[in-house]
Amino acid sequence: MRRLLCGVVAAATAACGTDPPRPPEMPAVAEYTSTPVDEARLAPGKDIPAEWWTLFRSPALDGLVRRALADSPTLARAGARLLQAQEDLSARDGAQLPKLDAKLSSNRVDVQPESLGVPALPVAMPLDLHLASVSVSYTFDFGGTRRELEGLRAEVDHQQYELEAARLMLAGNVVTTAIREASLREQIAESEEIVALQARELAIAERMEALGGVARVDVVAQQRDLAQARAALPDLRRDLQRMRHRLALYVGLAPSAPELPEFRLAELQLPAELPLSLPSQLARQRPDIRSAEALLARAGAQVGVATAALYPQLTLSAQLGSLATSPGDLFAGGHGFSLLGASLFYPLFRGGELQARRRSAMAAYDQAGAAYRETVLQALQNVADVLRALEADAARLKERSEAEERARRYRDITAQRLAAGGVSRAAVLEATRQHRRAMIEQLQAIADRYADSAALLQALGGGWWQEPR
Repeated sequence: MRRLLCGVVAAATAACGTDPPRPPEMPAVAEYTSTPVDEARLAPGKDIPAEWWTLFRSPALDGLVRRALADSPTLARAGARLLQAQEDLSARDGAQLPKLDAKLSSNRVDVQPESLGVPALPVAMPLDLHLASVSVSYTFDFGGTRRELEGLRAEVDHQQYELEAARLMLAGNVVTTAIREASLREQIAESEEIVALQARELAIAERMEALGGVARVDVVAQQRDLAQARAALPDLRRDLQRMRHRLALYVGLAPSAPELPEFRLAELQLPAELPLSLPSQLARQRPDIRSAEALLARAGAQVGVATAALYPQLTLSAQLGSLATSPGDLFAGGHGFSLLGASLFYPLFRGGELQARRRSAMAAYDQAGAAYRETVLQALQNVADVLRALEADAARLKERSEAEERARRYRDITAQRLAAGGVSRAAVLEATRQHRRAMIEQLQAIADRYADSAALLQALGGGWWQEPR
């Protein structure tokens, strides 16, 4: 027996000293992209403000984001999951303390003497027995409870970072949707102007056809162009309403809510500087990476729990109480009793079940490690993609702005020639229409640059770590 107890103690000591699995090593990354990004607004090393959407200098946008963060059902659900994880941890944390229980019971005992092989019992039957007791017990599982608590703490961290990720995603969605709404609203206005110009051109062409100045085929061609321009408007209006419905959902309202603000690109300002964190800081700033890291820690704790199940459990208990045949005698002298106990549980043979469970936990840890590594790499790709998109946006906006300038100058020259009698009214309308089309393409380029600027701030983590705790 002495040797068995020594072996149990040695095994328990080994279980307590088992180190958790090591997390996967990530390669050091110095730059997001293989070649420098041509974007003058980037500010490497500058920190991101917690309320990063205020960089767009729009009070309406700021108010809508704050309202979404306060009223979104998505965040309410994530917050409830975090609270559940915290309460699960509190419950298990309390369970690791010694258990103290009180018990009060009354029983009637009626035993037939013949069933015990005696003619009579020394006490009269039936017999009333009343019991009052207090018991305390504690189980030493040699590391299992500690590792289980580590797993629950990691789950709390996971849900906390999931909440931060949901807040970041929600703010980014509100900003991007508001930018798209502003772009669509102005595209619709310009498209309506183009339709009006084409209708005037068609009216002039029809009058000239009546006078024999143009061929019928030219009139039909203009009718076709007008019909195509009008056909594009319903799709634009539909997309605009979809953006409005999406904004209503983000702030927890029905699609019919009338109080949402209307956004226009002119009311937004492009951030003068875009903070760019170093790649080495990204893993500490992206909440999805921190969430994957917490899941990895939880999986490591589960390995510890499965390992501790291979070793013994020792339970110590004590009970103090009183036993009497009358309730009035329960707390009188001479009826008390006490009990001290110890029990040892040791899984001697389980057919390989416990070892298989540990191997399963190790495989789950390997999965969590691979998921963590993949999340980090995807985050680096996300930032790199947005940086390249910003570079392309700057080049595209430059080209679109130059095209708009040329179209405007051509329109002005055509209007001057009309005043001098050098061209027809139809030529001026056509030049104006082409200028409007160039303006629509420029508006789209501006909206893309706004949206990708917001996407970069979101890809870098959004500055949630700057919020007061």
